[in-house]
Amino acid sequence: MLIVLAVVIGGGALIWWALPLVYPFLLGWLLAYLLNPLVHLLQNKGRFPRWLAVSVVLLLFTAAMITLLTTLVMRVTEEIMNLSGSMQNWVDWIEQSYNDFIARPEIHDLIDRINHFYNENPKYQEMINNRISDTAKLVAQGGTNVISMFLMGVVGFLSSLPSIAIITVVVLLASFFISKDWHKYVERAQNWFPPALRNKVGFVWKDLRHALFGYLRSQFIMISITTVVVTIGLFIIGVHNALSIGLFIGFVDLLPYLGVGAVMIPWLGYTFLIGDWELGTSLSILYGIVLVARQFIEPKVLASSVGLEALPTLMAMFIGLKLFGIFGLIIGPVTVVVLTACKRAGVFRDIAKYIRYGAR
Repeated sequence: MLIVLAVVIGGGALIWWALPLVYPFLLGWLLAYLLNPLVHLLQNKGRFPRWLAVSVVLLLFTAAMITLLTTLVMRVTEEIMNLSGSMQNWVDWIEQSYNDFIARPEIHDLIDRINHFYNENPKYQEMINNRISDTAKLVAQGGTNVISMFLMGVVGFLSSLPSIAIITVVVLLASFFISKDWHKYVERAQNWFPPALRNKVGFVWKDLRHALFGYLRSQFIMISITTVVVTIGLFIIGVHNALSIGLFIGFVDLLPYLGVGAVMIPWLGYTFLIGDWELGTSLSILYGIVLVARQFIEPKVLASSVGLEALPTLMAMFIGLKLFGIFGLIIGPVTVVVLTACKRAGVFRDIAKYIRYGAR
């Protein structure tokens, strides 16, 4: 047991220390692994040399990603500018609603009673003034903090662009060299393990590959379908900034058993509250279409992945968010998938046997 604990703790510490140093090469390996089918296709069907097949696939991938990101950033920037311009309409609506609320007779009566109490009780005036002053300071401080965080985020993003560019180049180069000599590296990695352990590792990797990539693929497919359906529906309805809203709803769709409803239901309530029955009805129909489409598509998409229950997934996402920030929303569920795959492969059972009986 002490040996197992030492290996687990030492391995975890080593990974925690080495991950910031080697993660570009891990990303390069992942990219090479994902692009390998296309490389093999060009190499086998097109009779391309291995290095040329890898070069062509990486160039096509890079060009496609640059085109997609450029188009997406330009579109989102345009819609964010339009959204910021339409904020004045929200401010006007809030101001009008506030004025209508204050103009109600019962509110006037309540204000008169408060003023009467305030004037008739001088000993409470200082306390009330202090509370009002403290509240105003808190509101002002909160607004200042929000603006500061936003500006710091913009500055941090701009200052990190050179690092992002360098990391991208390293990832692409690492992916090229790994993919070019893929079979040599695979054979070399297999030689690291003794034959008895090699079969076990191969079984674990096979099950883990099926579970992990199946889960990631299914989540990507479902989020993409949700984003496309919602965006097209918002365009048809005539909602401004449809692409930005659709992308946001697709991101929120990561939340298990909440997803689209976490945004659509409050939006529906708001539209009906302000009396926009036409938009509310259209959004209700769109929400119903999304739910029906997911009921038909999701079982088929998730059939090839490891099923995760809602509560463990939500716990993993929350813990991942606390530990790793926004990327924890992906790291948490992936960790659960990895642990589930190890359990299915009998890794924990073998460790328990080793602790109990030793190396036999």
